[in-house]
Amino acid sequence: MATFVDQVAIVGFGTALVLYQTSGALSPEHVGVLTSLSTISLAVGALSGGRLGDRYGRRRVFLVTMVLIVIGTGLSAAFTSFPVLLVAFVLFGVGTGADIPVSLATISESADDSNRAKLVIFSNLMGTAGITTAMLCGIGFGGMGVAGGRLIFMVACASGVVGFLLRLTVPESRSWQEARAEVEQGTATVRATRRNIGDLLTGAYARPLWTLLAYYTLTTVAVLVSGQFGTYTAVNVAGMTVSSYSAISMLALPAALIGGLWFMKVADTPRRMPYYVVGAIGVVLSYLIPAVFGFTPFTVILALVVVTIAGAFCYETMMKVWTQESFPVLLRSTAQGTVYAVSRVAAALLAVFTPSLLGVNPRGLYGVLGAVAATGLVIGYLGFHRTSSTAFDVERDEVSEVAHA
Repeated sequence: MATFVDQVAIVGFGTALVLYQTSGALSPEHVGVLTSLSTISLAVGALSGGRLGDRYGRRRVFLVTMVLIVIGTGLSAAFTSFPVLLVAFVLFGVGTGADIPVSLATISESADDSNRAKLVIFSNLMGTAGITTAMLCGIGFGGMGVAGGRLIFMVACASGVVGFLLRLTVPESRSWQEARAEVEQGTATVRATRRNIGDLLTGAYARPLWTLLAYYTLTTVAVLVSGQFGTYTAVNVAGMTVSSYSAISMLALPAALIGGLWFMKVADTPRRMPYYVVGAIGVVLSYLIPAVFGFTPFTVILALVVVTIAGAFCYETMMKVWTQESFPVLLRSTAQGTVYAVSRVAAALLAVFTPSLLGVNPRGLYGVLGAVAATGLVIGYLGFHRTSSTAFDVERDEVSEVAHA
């Protein structure tokens, strides 16, 4: 449910902002600033929420995050003035950012080696359901101007309320509780002793952290620009309407669902890397289509379909799996939050200028984004294609045993 709510808010606000902008409530510059601000806030939330989740528990953090999302989306529905939206976007940006690392850690720590990657990928499918909900809102409310934008934010707010109520039934992670108990007892296990930020920057955990930072930051810069500004690009560059773009883009979602379910079957096996390679090629091609052939309704929709299908086998899906597998319990959400934070800051810096760049040279921008995505995806492959074990395999071991091994 966490990923569902997050994606309803993240994707929905892109459509809602365009409706506010095209109705005269906001300027294009306001859209760029708000998009950038929400991304920076997400980064702050991911960094702080991840660390707090490792120190004080997953459950405490993910209850607070949902409250922030509800307040932020509620304010966005009630007000269209730029100053109020600034506050609202900070709140739900921090909420969604902090929510991601603790929710993923809770999921992975409730699983075992036979289904951990499957469950993490399933959370991505819930995100697809959230995207679908946001797009359905775009179809239904896309012709209603400011009122349509308000309704989209109201749907996100209602989803957050439901998510909060459901989370009241979720217990604290048992792995986290056991690790904290070992810390208090002075037990020298890997998960009890490897808990400081310095442990992420040196030694065995440095390579996966820096690899994930490079991989996910580069791909996120590309994917978030095309994702968050997808509706903006379709309307302002390709000449489509909000409702028509939302309706046609729904065609990509069944394929994404099928791709995700298919990938779940191989996600916990060595066969996942060949799928990653195929997905990576597809993601890069999705940027080259409009860069080479120009921005028309056909090329925009084709690129969306390709990146949606291909992304099921790589990008964020594999980042989440690799992060959960690479770090012990008291560093897991810290590492996840750090990777998210750095990537979102980089994307936010570009988001400020994206509307202007799309107005000047959209084909050139997408060509550069394709090259950036390709670089990140190659780094991910080189960093993890030979990995055969996970942090879960050794985190309960005594430190002396691990050092001896």
